[in-house]
Amino acid sequence: MASMLSTRAARTVSCSACRSFARPGLLLPQRGLSTSTEQTSFDSADKPRWSYTPPRAQAPFSLRLNSKRREFPVNSDPKVLDQFYIRMLGSDGEKLLSDEIKWLAVTHKSFDQGRRGFNDRLAFLGKRIVQLQASLALAQSPGNVAAAKPDAHGRQPFSHPALENLNNLSPSTKNFLTAKSNLADLAQKYEMGTVLRWSPRKPNNLESSGLELVLAHTMYAVIGAVSLEKGGHVANQMARERILAPLGFKIAA
Repeated sequence: MASMLSTRAARTVSCSACRSFARPGLLLPQRGLSTSTEQTSFDSADKPRWSYTPPRAQAPFSLRLNSKRREFPVNSDPKVLDQFYIRMLGSDGEKLLSDEIKWLAVTHKSFDQGRRGFNDRLAFLGKRIVQLQASLALAQSPGNVAAAKPDAHGRQPFSHPALENLNNLSPSTKNFLTAKSNLADLAQKYEMGTVLRWSPRKPNNLESSGLELVLAHTMYAVIGAVSLEKGGHVANQMARERILAPLGFKIAA
């Protein structure tokens, strides 16, 4: 037993000695790391982020082999985009958002395969804001108070002025007023189609490509962008004045 232990100890000492004298790189492969930045074919600092596809995100080949579908033209003029924000958000609306967020809010995930960013998260936030303000507007708007049915036992139901308008909060009422078709019609009045960046499945038939849904989605994204950069107070105001009021909601002063 003692001899076995001595043999193992000798092997351990010899192995540790080998490791101490061995040159690094012979026992384990090492990867060389370069601290220099990769040089690109153009200086991306001279171009805004929304205007080009990042080099590392470009596919080595076309994702649509033998596709006969033509490229759908989209707006690339910042002045045209600023005019849209003025129409939708009012005077000085183009100054509410930074340049990158202004372009991101109108970019659908179908555009450039989503490689320049898209507005899904902004739309998720904006929809929550619009739906909340719609509920508050319905609860605060005067409604028709239905006459209570006489009770067989002579009991009187509890009533309070603050509860009279709760009947307006039916899901059917809110869903009808904020339907995607209504939001799309409002987006058309703001001429959102002139600045929308997307790639329709059928460029010759935008309706069947889902234009209505994309417009409603982008309306929410604009409100989400305002909330991101200007806070909830400004976003709530824009949702009430620029979306809900034109849709027919009675906004309390």
